[in-house]
Amino acid sequence: MDGFSGILAVGQIILLAAILALLFSQGKAQQVNKSYLERESEKELAKLNHLRRISLTEPLAEKTRPENFSEIIGQEEGIEALKAALCGPNPQHVILYGPPGVGKTAAARLVLKEAIKSPASPFKEGAAFVEVDATCTRFDERGIADPLLGSVHDPIYQGAGPLGIAGIPQPKPGAVTKAHGGILFIDEIGELHPVQMNKLLKVLEDRKVFLESAYYFSENPEIPQHIHEIFQKGLPADFRLIGATTRKPEELPPALRSRCVEIFFKPLGDEEIREIAQNAAKKIGISLGKHALQTIVKYANSGREAVNIVQLAAGLALGEGRKRILARDVLFVARAGNYHPKPQIVLSDEPAIGRALGLAVTGPKSGAVLAVEALAEPAENLPGSINVSGIIEEEKFSQSHTELIARSKIRGALDNVFAVFRSQTGINPQKYDIYFNFPAPWPVDGPSAGLALLVALYSAVFRCLIPAKTAFTGEISLLGEICPVGGIPDKIEAAVRAGVKTVFLPWGNYPEVEGNKKINLVPVKSVDEALNYLFAGKDQSLPSSLA
Repeated sequence: MDGFSGILAVGQIILLAAILALLFSQGKAQQVNKSYLERESEKELAKLNHLRRISLTEPLAEKTRPENFSEIIGQEEGIEALKAALCGPNPQHVILYGPPGVGKTAAARLVLKEAIKSPASPFKEGAAFVEVDATCTRFDERGIADPLLGSVHDPIYQGAGPLGIAGIPQPKPGAVTKAHGGILFIDEIGELHPVQMNKLLKVLEDRKVFLESAYYFSENPEIPQHIHEIFQKGLPADFRLIGATTRKPEELPPALRSRCVEIFFKPLGDEEIREIAQNAAKKIGISLGKHALQTIVKYANSGREAVNIVQLAAGLALGEGRKRILARDVLFVARAGNYHPKPQIVLSDEPAIGRALGLAVTGPKSGAVLAVEALAEPAENLPGSINVSGIIEEEKFSQSHTELIARSKIRGALDNVFAVFRSQTGINPQKYDIYFNFPAPWPVDGPSAGLALLVALYSAVFRCLIPAKTAFTGEISLLGEICPVGGIPDKIEAAVRAGVKTVFLPWGNYPEVEGNKKINLVPVKSVDEALNYLFAGKDQSLPSSLA
């Protein structure tokens, strides 16, 4: 028995020694690992500190970024509308429309600062401004990752964390929660995935985000109380949305548009481009030659393009030891960057026969002046021919899941023009070979060209001079009335910029622009009134072959 006890005691001593040796080796290994990790951490920190000490000069795009609303050029109306929507006691969700590089993002970044200053605003000091780019926002259909709306990390995805080991799901707040009490800005909101768009609409309605997980059980006592709160009551998401897009309004979901105030930023004109280019050159301490500035205005379509051209042209000038940008620098940048000159109409100072100016809407808050050319020659063979170039012939559109094809609106306007011309003059247009041409950089459509078409035709037939720098807009009815059309303020602004002196417009549209003193406005109710105003007292005899 004593021998057995001795053997047992020896065995216990050996086992204890083995355990102690194992613990010692593990402790030593941990010390080695810890020492190794500390050394590696020191190396990585040294690399990070070295990288942080390296910095390049600030890009010109950042130097020229507006710091207050007065530095956003050419968007006074849009900014006032944005302030009205967000700086009052009941701020609204907003969608900003407009072409790239006109100040939408800059205005969105500044409006929260402006709203905080207002005593009536619910936005408080420290309110969050969270910016998201919809073009690179992705999500997982399983709900594992969604940086916009929030997600849940189930235990199987958590690894060795304490919640994962305990089988507890871990909620992760998204941008909508981070923006709680402030503004969520989604750039290019038109590119947002339809699934995320629908979820976002629900968040806008509920002002909170509800998350789900198969691993959540309301009766599980191991789950922390804050996670119970999140799953049962949702994450707070009471914010105001500002979405910016370059898309057309009809390309966005109606459900989103109905929840938001829509504000349009207009394309920049030549004067705004000129001012932005001058400011950019001043920021980098370089001068712009007169011809260089004119060339920038010719090629730049937005403020961003103007800044980019100035930056590259400045690099060329400084590389040659100059502190002044020349026109040849800008032309080189335009060729290298594949910039194309903007289409611009050149207005003649002389009256013309058969050439009228029309006004068109080219997009939201955007208009253009277009030439309408007409030629009428006595037809050798009756009936005469009618030829029209530069227009859209047919339109396709969908209705109730059916694709329909219709004649273009300008084709219908031409039919009315010929009918009214015959009723007003007693002349059958079929006695002529008639040619119409729209020398525009894009196909033309729309009924508002009716008045310009009629004036050009009348001038071509009767050989009457149309006054120089005079434009026309208005739809013509079969009874000779001039009907109101859309986009009149934008058309008038385009006419002013192009150098037009007089505009004939429908009487019904006159109240929209009555206060405009920059241009002579002639409101007319009928074709007869317009023709008398233009051609009264002029010789209106027909060619002898048609008399």
